[in-house]
Parts: sequence; C-alpha cells; structure tokens
Amino acid sequence: MVTAQQKDRTYHYILETFIKRGYAPHYTEIAGEFSVHPEEGKKLLHELMSCNLPVWLYPGTDLIASFAPFNNQPTQYRITVDGQQKWFAQ
Repeated sequence: MVTAQQKDRTYHYILETFIKRGYAPHYTEIAGEFSVHPEEGKKLLHELMSCNLPVWLYPGTDLIASFAPFNNQPTQYRITVDGQQKWFAQ
C-alpha cells in the first residue's frame, strides 16, 4: 500500500521534473529518485495516477501522457516562460 506521503512526494517529483526539463519522468526515474526498485517506482506512478487527479497515462503503457497543467506530447497550447517554450498544456 502506497501512503499519502509517498503519493505527495511522487506528485511533487513528477511536477518538478516537468518544470525543469519540459517532459515527464519515466517510472524508472521515479524509482531512482526514491532509491527503490523499478517495480516500486511503477507502483508509485500507478497509485498516483488512480487518485482522480487530472493526470493520465498513455493507454496500455506506463508512460505519463498528461500531468496537469502539462501535456507530455505537443498540443496547440504552448507554454512559454522567459522566452523559453519547452512545455505544452493540457
């Protein structure tokens, strides 16, 4: 069972990674961040994605498709900060 604190930390890590580099982390990166086995990283990801938040995985995969307010694939909604456009919105 994943605790609420673990979900909070996972949420924060994914959001911060999106902000920092413009795309979502893979579950193996989540595992590395928390020094756990990759399968545990996948479990953290799936538990978080099932929390009724505006986030989802690509169908049939373990890859983050969208994580509000960001989208992991190009959309018509581009986000530019300080002249840098490396994000897309939902």
